[in-house]
Amino acid sequence: MTNEKITQGLMDELTAKAKASPRLRMNLDLRNSDQDGSQRMLNAIEPGSPLPIHRHKHTSETVVCLRGRLVWEYYDELERICIETIELSPNGQVVALNIPAGQWHTVRALESGSVILEMKEGAYEPIGEEDILR
Repeated sequence: MTNEKITQGLMDELTAKAKASPRLRMNLDLRNSDQDGSQRMLNAIEPGSPLPIHRHKHTSETVVCLRGRLVWEYYDELERICIETIELSPNGQVVALNIPAGQWHTVRALESGSVILEMKEGAYEPIGEEDILR
């Protein structure tokens, strides 16, 4: 995606793909090549998208809400309960979060058309079963 502009039209296209997906979300890789060791993506998330409570053990995650409204939920591992909720929106009190490595979390879209910019350091690592809170 070298030198690509992130436009409303691009987010509209990504949102249409998310709405058509059984997962109700769709991402767009923003890295310059497969050799790029970072993780940068747009993620369109629709209300009702099933996102498990999970963690990223080895990397923090930075998210910026570009459009819509979402709520981030942080969970306690021992009690397995939500300990904090944070609403993100481009014109709201909170527009971006830095989620520490190892923090259990999930996100829910509150509005159709919600899009976030997600960034993590290091190469992509799939979430293992031990990284999903059940």
